[in-house]
Amino acid sequence: MQVKDIMSSRPAYISKETSLQETAQKMEELDCGFLPVGDGDKLDGVVTDRDIVLRAVAKGKDLKNTTAGDMLTDRVLYCFEEDSVEEAARNMREQRVYRLVVLNNSQEKRLRGVVSLGDISRKGQYDALVGETAEEISKASA
Repeated sequence: MQVKDIMSSRPAYISKETSLQETAQKMEELDCGFLPVGDGDKLDGVVTDRDIVLRAVAKGKDLKNTTAGDMLTDRVLYCFEEDSVEEAARNMREQRVYRLVVLNNSQEKRLRGVVSLGDISRKGQYDALVGETAEEISKASA
C-alpha cells in the first residue's frame, strides 16, 4: 500500500502572513497540532503547536502581530505519495516524528497531503508496525 492511499489529502494550510493567533485558532478548529505553511501546493515550511508555545508564547511575543512566517520551521520532514506505508513509518521512526508532509515527487515537491501514524493505524493491517514506530518515537521524548 502507498502513502497516497492512506494520507489526509487536501490538508488545511496557512500563508506566511497568517498571525499566530489565527494559526492557533485554526489548529483548535481542526483539532490538529501542525499546519503546512505555503501558497497553494508550494510548501514553505510548517508550524506546530509546539513552535507557537516555545518560540512565541514563552518568549512573550504578541500572537496577533507575529506571523506564521516568523515562526515556521523550514526543515520540513516529508515523504512522497508513491512511497510505501512501511517507508513512511521508517522515516517517522528515524526522524522521531508522528507525521510527515506528503509531496508529489522529488522534482516538483508539491504538497499533496499529510500522513500521520494515526492514518497508518486506522488501516488495521499495520498494528505491529505502528506499535514499533510509536515505541521508537516515544523513546526520544523520554
